[in-house]
Amino acid sequence: MLQSPLIAAFQAQTTWCRVPSPFTARLLDRSASWLADDAEAHAALAAVAAEPLAAATALRWAGALHHLALLGLSPWAELWPPRRDAASLRDDELDAAIRAAWQTQRAAVQAALAGPPQTNEVQRSAALLPGLLHVAAATGLPLALCEIGASAGLNLWPERHHYDYGSWQWGDAAAALVLRCEWRGPVPAAAAEPLRVAARAACDAQPIALTEPGEALRLASFVWPDQAERLARLRTAQQAVTPWLRSESVGVQAQQASAFVATQLQAPRDGLATVLMHSVVWQYLGAAEQAAITASVQAAAARATARAPLAWLRLEPPNAEGGVELRCQVWPGGDDRLLASAHPHGAWVKGSGPGSTP
Repeated sequence: MLQSPLIAAFQAQTTWCRVPSPFTARLLDRSASWLADDAEAHAALAAVAAEPLAAATALRWAGALHHLALLGLSPWAELWPPRRDAASLRDDELDAAIRAAWQTQRAAVQAALAGPPQTNEVQRSAALLPGLLHVAAATGLPLALCEIGASAGLNLWPERHHYDYGSWQWGDAAAALVLRCEWRGPVPAAAAEPLRVAARAACDAQPIALTEPGEALRLASFVWPDQAERLARLRTAQQAVTPWLRSESVGVQAQQASAFVATQLQAPRDGLATVLMHSVVWQYLGAAEQAAITASVQAAAARATARAPLAWLRLEPPNAEGGVELRCQVWPGGDDRLLASAHPHGAWVKGSGPGSTP
């Protein structure tokens, strides 16, 4: 088989998908074989990005084909989950669907390849909530949420969902979206804290506007098709959030993260706790962008007061347990607290207990 950075990226993503998504692993494995034999297709996909692994070219390709299935087009709608699964699918059926996508749907496929995957996992709100409750308890004020890398903005509405952690619960039990999460460790001290959100703003390099036709389906295409629970949760979240986006004129700005942060933190908000938050975003920002954001935070931290505090809430890798860490700094003060570790998609959260600062 031809070896190249593109094929190596497909093979690596195949390995990573074997457990969480056997169908995607199968698709990418067969796609790698196709690319090794089709020089024209190989050249086109290799041109998507100089570093195909970092650019997630394989996941862009998988999302493009899933989108065709979600649109109800043949043969993808008949072959992709939920109608079929990886075990029942023959190689020749999958190979034919791969070739047909390139030969008959090239414009749609190339449009999907042009942008990065947008995985707006609303389950991460279950991991972010303990941090937001921590800020609310520490400041006693309503929050002004400022999120970078927000995709479609599904995580901008944390106080409107219900959370079931097993050992504790939070929020309105009648909420449209119920997020169930395995809680490990001690129940957080702020578990009973009310959460008031007075303002919301967000940015993304290439946001998805759920209020626009077809965008909800495009967002769903980036969820692996055999992960039925994630797809169902995403659809419920979209149905709940889209009316709020319309009625409250809250949108995700197409803007560079550092510029957004500089604007949002340029002046304290009297009577509000400003919360800069992000989840599994930092690693995708360049060093210069990270430095600019950090500088804006440090400048704003120097201006923070008890009446206008600032918090920086991060749900980011790495974590020794193969997940992410929930860390928070609140100014005045600025101690960097490790609040929890979590599954990258928020399936479980392990509380670190009060006063954790390592």
